[in-house]
Amino acid sequence: MPPTLSTANPAQGPTTGGTAVTLTGSGLTGATAVRFGSTAASYTVNSAAQITAVSPAGGVGPVAVTVVSPTGTSNAVTFTYVAAAVPVVTAVTPDSGPTSGGTSVIITGTGFTSASAVRFGSTSAMSFTVNSATQITAVTPAGSPGGVPVTVTTAGGTSAVSPDAYFFYAAPAVLSAADPGQGPVAGGTVVTLTGSSLLNASAVRFGTTNATSFTVVSSTQITAVAPPGTGSTQITVVTPGGPSNPVPFVYIAAPVLTALVPNSGPTSAGVVVTLVGANLTTATKVTFGGQSVPFTVVSDIQITATAPAGAAGPVTVNVTTAGGTTAGLTYTRVAPPGI
Repeated sequence: MPPTLSTANPAQGPTTGGTAVTLTGSGLTGATAVRFGSTAASYTVNSAAQITAVSPAGGVGPVAVTVVSPTGTSNAVTFTYVAAAVPVVTAVTPDSGPTSGGTSVIITGTGFTSASAVRFGSTSAMSFTVNSATQITAVTPAGSPGGVPVTVTTAGGTSAVSPDAYFFYAAPAVLSAADPGQGPVAGGTVVTLTGSSLLNASAVRFGTTNATSFTVVSSTQITAVAPPGTGSTQITVVTPGGPSNPVPFVYIAAPVLTALVPNSGPTSAGVVVTLVGANLTTATKVTFGGQSVPFTVVSDIQITATAPAGAAGPVTVNVTTAGGTTAGLTYTRVAPPGI
């Protein structure tokens, strides 16, 4: 008795062939051929009731599928060849990345089944995976700054270029300077970063710590607020083009005053006072009662300053450095004795 067929699933596929079709029926164990029309297909006999066949290429329209065995040829079930649809790309996410390539992007659209190529401009993707008929994951190749169309090729053809199917290569950010290049360990320093290709920055980092805040002023300038930190670190900017080169930034410990020698003097100007403490190297200002005075940084622990004239009584002496301002010490002016 010849084999019998009852269904073909799926019952249609592209004219290019390659569709795995499950044929169900009975008496299929001894199959010697499976034909789509008059064309033989490759196949696997799974059981007496099931065969998996791969459709060969064919013309548009229905064909009779039959199974041949030593006992005869089966009845026919219908498989319909349809023209393969041209793929359509509707979105690329993310739509930008570095010129070095390596960005994993999700391409969405239609007609992606059996995609044979994904291109960024004229360059093939480093790799791609067809996730479904509507989604492909692709890895961008290296490229030059600017936008390129993203296309998918299948048996139905190559997708058309559209505004939604572009990927933009961004030049890597370059930093040339950070001003100032130092600030207090408490953070809060407003640092102006200059360079190039700084637009669309997504992060500014001091070492591994994100800036407290930042503002992209232009493609050549960013202002960032330093977070708390210690020691020497590197500032980098992250853009769609990748992380920039680093520029140095140094955290300065807060200055400390421990003694004034002498800690008193006349109401007239001219007394040279030695200020003793720590972290004084970067001193930018010394004040007596809020009045700035001439000074000399002798070492990290010592400054000499000239006391200004003033009324008798105590005044607070402070030192300001890149690390902040000291807690004050008292210097007392003494009135001359009366006659």
